[in-house]
Amino acid sequence: MDALQSKFDCTFTPDLWQRPDELHSLIGNYKALMVRNQTQVTRELISAAKNLQIIGRAGVGLDNVDVQAASERGIVVALTPEQNANSVAELTIGLILALARKIPLADRDTKAGGWKRQHFTGIEILGKKLGVVGFGRIGVSTANKARALGMDIVVYDPFVDAESLKAMETRATMTSLESVLQQADFISCHLPATKNTLNLLDESKFALMKPSAYFINTSRGEVVNEEALLFALQNNKIAGAALDVRAKEPPADSAFNAMDNVILLPHIGAFTREGQSRVVTAICKDIAAVLNGDAAKNFANFGKSKADL
Repeated sequence: MDALQSKFDCTFTPDLWQRPDELHSLIGNYKALMVRNQTQVTRELISAAKNLQIIGRAGVGLDNVDVQAASERGIVVALTPEQNANSVAELTIGLILALARKIPLADRDTKAGGWKRQHFTGIEILGKKLGVVGFGRIGVSTANKARALGMDIVVYDPFVDAESLKAMETRATMTSLESVLQQADFISCHLPATKNTLNLLDESKFALMKPSAYFINTSRGEVVNEEALLFALQNNKIAGAALDVRAKEPPADSAFNAMDNVILLPHIGAFTREGQSRVVTAICKDIAAVLNGDAAKNFANFGKSKADL
């Protein structure tokens, strides 16, 4: 950010996403817009951005950016497709271990004066089966780390072939979503939010899982039907869950909050010092490149803006 601000006139307003009307009124003066996942870059906002050349998404998901509308206007949409993958994958592994060993629950009880060792008997992940739903960079990184810990990997991704390098390097078995859910001891979700994945994990999908299975979501909250997940947990259809993302963020109060077998986090998957440094550095470099008339490196549509075509 310092490097970007040294070359361009920058406005840094982290909470502006909470005031969309104000953003709409200001955007016409700017050539570049940098956002995270909370700012909704809609067609209406893009229409008001008369001078915009690039939208920089500091992250990997583009569900909050109307890429089609930006492309129609000749605006570059840049993102950071791999810079935070390791951070999210490491958190996923941490959540798997936390669920398996009941770490948060044991921590709370011990701090309250308890010492119920047998009450917190957990399970090992060695030899257990990890189901990965969505096999992009984060899914692959998670699978590699889980494999190193002795887990077997089964994967569902309709866009990845069984003969792909991704499958071979992780020694993953590619199969159907239903088969993954039926087999896995831990199911880790790594899907983007699209019209095809919205509420993909619904009551019928949770019904396929083993009663001893754990569900982890560090991707997008919209891919999970939270009522169906809650039903599965309340009726012992699955053993527990860990959610870093929610359908609505921040979420309203819910029954999840009182459940001992549920871990809830405030969408911190990418929030490591190293990951954030890589993300912001990459997106700032692409913004500077486009404003200087050069091509962005990590673009979702095209490298140069309409002004340079």
